[in-house]
Amino acid sequence: MKQDDALIQVRSVTKTFAGAGESVTPLKDLDLEIQRGEFVALMGPSGSGKTTLLHLLAGIDTPTSGGIVVAGTDVARLGARALAKWRNQHVGFVFQQYNLVPVLTARENVELPLLLTRLSQAERARKVQVALEAVDLSDRASHLPRQLSGGQQQRVAVARAIVAGPELILADEPTGNLDEKAAYGILNLLKELHARFQQTLVMVTHDPRAAAAAGRVIHLDKGRISGAAQAEVQA
Repeated sequence: MKQDDALIQVRSVTKTFAGAGESVTPLKDLDLEIQRGEFVALMGPSGSGKTTLLHLLAGIDTPTSGGIVVAGTDVARLGARALAKWRNQHVGFVFQQYNLVPVLTARENVELPLLLTRLSQAERARKVQVALEAVDLSDRASHLPRQLSGGQQQRVAVARAIVAGPELILADEPTGNLDEKAAYGILNLLKELHARFQQTLVMVTHDPRAAAAAGRVIHLDKGRISGAAQAEVQA
């Protein structure tokens, strides 16, 4: 990996939320680079800006000041329609709460990002099948979310995140709602998919065991990077 091959460049980013009383600033003059193909874990106490940063990288929110360049695009400068199109092409998101549509099957949930593309029905079906096989859930394709365990629902969410082949996968506490066994399974899955597809993966977590799965751990505190540690990626 070339050290100058940055997929993500965060420059002097500040994010302030206006409140009824005092305003809240979870990120302050943050500078950060993440290289293509890295697996990075973001850690820090509650309120340190981890999820805020993840939302900015995904274009779900915009910074108050500063710039965020992802895959060559300054996402802070895109309008709503262009941003939605960019996000669908470049970013897959894994939420702590799974965010599956309860009336859709696993197959239909995974297909959702592809409905915004020009792929034919046959091409969409092929990609969905590949994604479900990648998370070892092809035999649950016709099940509704309520018919799946928490770990299986999160696997569906991971399949949905990777199905369109985005350059960047963002995961917000992906093991936070799971028991230890299911959490271990999801972490192993993320490591395997990262090794297989070489997508850039940024994961927010409070769990040091989860962070140890990453190649680099970045610690945030009060909106700033307090230190970075290199974690050994286990084969």
